[in-house]
Amino acid sequence: MLSEKEKLESITSLGIELNQINDLDLLLERILSKARKWVNADAGSIYIREGKKLNFVYTQNDTLQSQLSEGEKQIYSTFTIPIDDKSIAGFVALTGQALNLSNVYSLPPDAPYHFSSEADDVSGYKTHTMLTVPLKTTEGYILGVLQIINAQGDNNEVIVFTKDDEKIMYYFAGIAAIAIDRAKLTRSIIMRMIKMTELHDPMETGAHANRVGSYSIEIYEKWARRRRIPREEIDEKRDILKMAAMLHDVGKIAISDKILKKPGRLTEEEFEIMKQHTVQGARLFLDKQSKFDEVAGIVALNHHERWDGGGRGYPGHVEVRTGEPVAGKTSNNGGAKPKKGEEIPLFGRIVALADVYDALSSARCYKEPFDEEKVLRILKEETGHQFDPELVGILLEIFDTIKSIRERYTSDN
Repeated sequence: MLSEKEKLESITSLGIELNQINDLDLLLERILSKARKWVNADAGSIYIREGKKLNFVYTQNDTLQSQLSEGEKQIYSTFTIPIDDKSIAGFVALTGQALNLSNVYSLPPDAPYHFSSEADDVSGYKTHTMLTVPLKTTEGYILGVLQIINAQGDNNEVIVFTKDDEKIMYYFAGIAAIAIDRAKLTRSIIMRMIKMTELHDPMETGAHANRVGSYSIEIYEKWARRRRIPREEIDEKRDILKMAAMLHDVGKIAISDKILKKPGRLTEEEFEIMKQHTVQGARLFLDKQSKFDEVAGIVALNHHERWDGGGRGYPGHVEVRTGEPVAGKTSNNGGAKPKKGEEIPLFGRIVALADVYDALSSARCYKEPFDEEKVLRILKEETGHQFDPELVGILLEIFDTIKSIRERYTSDN
């Protein structure tokens, strides 16, 4: 448990730390971790406001996590609740008032809100104490709700959240709300870029981009943990990769509608034009202002390369500014020599796998979604050919997490 001095020292650097995280989902993960650490809470959840509803977007539970294998993640369902006085989170979002409850199973008889025990019943976990605070901007707008559960005493017994806990969570929530507001703006800008691409290519939707980005960071995290990469470095790269992966096909905005919306098979000439979306996308990030620009350019350029260096992988070793083959990297037919194996940057290999998995699993104008058995069979058949074998193995290891992401991003959000 943090001492009061440690809490005050943490507050001074909190805003800087949170504002270094650009992706909204990863920011919410960090906010919840920090909040629970400050008041030594066993579990917690975050709800984000969408109109007149709250979206349940993230949860953590140390007790349930301890029951999983090392590196395994909790799988949870997302849902929405109305902003009204019938639920605890809804009441806090409606009124802007915090609720500090000493026993959620024994609420005041005159309370309009109630506690739903459904999650406890399913998981076998027992919720006792709960502190719920609004995530409110300086203008007074409520962005969502932060809910922390089961404060822990010195001997890990469940205790009541104190008045001091309430005060520090109010302050924490104010700082977190500023960071969330900024991250929502960043997400909005990225989604608008994707919408621009979608005007040309109906397959390039916000839901597809969100799924590919989320698959990618889960695959990367597992890959990085195997190599014992420091947690701080993993978190930094997850943040950058998520946004870069979402924009993997942004170069399609430069490709003609006649090609992108063609219902039938492309001619060889049309396919050559289509392949240029990788180079066009990478060109958008040539004027590097940050690590994001560097990674986004790498992903855009390399997400259609093949591990075995053959087949229809593209664009190969090319100069991004000109699109011409790199000196000394010309194939027998005069084009760019294909990239192969670890010549393909890691993030390009990861997004290649995530992108194809989602395409196979999703409906397209020319096909229904393939069933899970067929998708996995294709991925296994292409292991060592189209895809890095280690990355396919990782995707299969974390497949329950991958499926939960599919269920979460069924629409553009």
